[in-house]
Amino acid sequence: MTISHNWSQVVSTATAYLSDIDPFMAHAVERVGPCMLEPNPNVFEALVDAIISQQISVRAADAIMARLRAATRQAHSQSTDFAGSLTPQALLPLDHDALRAAGLSMSKARYIRDLTERVSNRQLNLERLTELDDEAVIAELIVVKGIGRWTAEMILIFSLGRTDVLPVDDLGLLEGVREAYGLDKRPTPKEMRERGEIWRPYRTFGTYYMWGVRRIAMGMIKDRTRIVSL
Repeated sequence: MTISHNWSQVVSTATAYLSDIDPFMAHAVERVGPCMLEPNPNVFEALVDAIISQQISVRAADAIMARLRAATRQAHSQSTDFAGSLTPQALLPLDHDALRAAGLSMSKARYIRDLTERVSNRQLNLERLTELDDEAVIAELIVVKGIGRWTAEMILIFSLGRTDVLPVDDLGLLEGVREAYGLDKRPTPKEMRERGEIWRPYRTFGTYYMWGVRRIAMGMIKDRTRIVSL
């Protein structure tokens, strides 16, 4: 269940498959261009990113991530082992007030603290996630405060590199489908599950291209290659 060593080949195969079986997807691929998705194997950092990025803009999430890195450097100023890296060991000295000072809301500061403590004391074994199937990964992650199914699905896509994830509660996906397929209204999650069946076993990449269509419709230039809000 680990990321493929030949990720570029997986992307190429998935893109060709989706284009062949779905003419609307073929048009989306043509509009959006090459898939730039590149999973980040640092699961802990991806989880921190996911929590921070919930319901805020890309720019705001980037700013908070930068301040959090700066806070870890300051907390470990006597050590060269924590050069702004977001690891459990780096974040553990940061208390609630320090996390709030980095720009986190009260709830998100609690979530980051809960995640850091769970990983540090091995209640949550992130290394083990690569051995689990998608639903088992989701079950492990949603125990952490502030991590729901959507966030866990983003980890499957953006960190673990799973190829068949369909986040039916993701607004960007639903709006992208509405745009790409010329629908009068966005599909419901149930309708999205049914519509997404044709994309198996590459629903992750179908999702990626629907995000791309949505960005184009909104006039957004920056590629979505990490966990961010639309």
